[in-house]
Amino acid sequence: MEGMSDNALAGMTQEQRAETLGMTSEQLSGRSMLIEFDPDAEPNLAYPWAPDVDHGKSATLDADELTATQVNERIRELMHEGCGTITVLNPRGKHGLGVGILSRLNLVVEGSLGYFGIGLIDGPNVRVNGRVGWSCAENMMAGTVIVEKNAGSTFGAAIRGGDLVCRGSVGSRTGIDMKGGTIIVGGDTGALSGFMMQRGRMIFCGNAGKNLGDSMYDGTIFVGGSIRSLGVDAVEAELTELDQHWLKRKLDLYGMAPAEGVAHFTKIVAGRQLWNYDNLEPAEKKLIL
Repeated sequence: MEGMSDNALAGMTQEQRAETLGMTSEQLSGRSMLIEFDPDAEPNLAYPWAPDVDHGKSATLDADELTATQVNERIRELMHEGCGTITVLNPRGKHGLGVGILSRLNLVVEGSLGYFGIGLIDGPNVRVNGRVGWSCAENMMAGTVIVEKNAGSTFGAAIRGGDLVCRGSVGSRTGIDMKGGTIIVGGDTGALSGFMMQRGRMIFCGNAGKNLGDSMYDGTIFVGGSIRSLGVDAVEAELTELDQHWLKRKLDLYGMAPAEGVAHFTKIVAGRQLWNYDNLEPAEKKLIL
């Protein structure tokens, strides 16, 4: 703060420094998973500049000799021409394809993507008929992304909404810093999945690596197979009938429901010991960590 010396700040308590610097302390108790938007507010569900597309009007884009930037620019051009269904051929594992799509669109990728594919999206329905690299669908806001094969690490990092589906297995740190939406994985997930998860739900039909849900603040993780270990403040909870109903309905949407049902899934939630970590005594902090 201008005019305030470091020595003056050092002589204050933490609360006094926060007040002087214009900061406030958030009270974490009483937080909820309530939906805080009106689904009937139709004008707010689309950006004013979003192109008016016709899903019956389709186009094919060959990405073989184009850069990732050129492919993304061409997708936008086709959308402004009214194409609501676009198929990308020969992606060749290019990085950053299909990013920043902020309106409804049916996008089909015939092949595999590299890093950061389909990131920063809000609304499109995407199907990747191949594999994806690191950080697929990072910061996804709404829509669906279905990956037919495997995915790399940080699958669905910081997503806020929509359904992100991988029919195969994924790498480590799946759903890191997840803030909403649903991640569904048909196979296994690697270490530290759900790290610092804040909201949303994850379903792993296979096994989970070590430190699952480490430092998660809220949200729910369902695992159909074994769990190598739980992370800090992640605990097992009761799988209720409502949970089972939701799991079956969600997995049925993508044809991924196990033949034996969902009663065997393990439910993981936050233990909430870290919610007020800064207020704990040193000895209490050691017990948690």
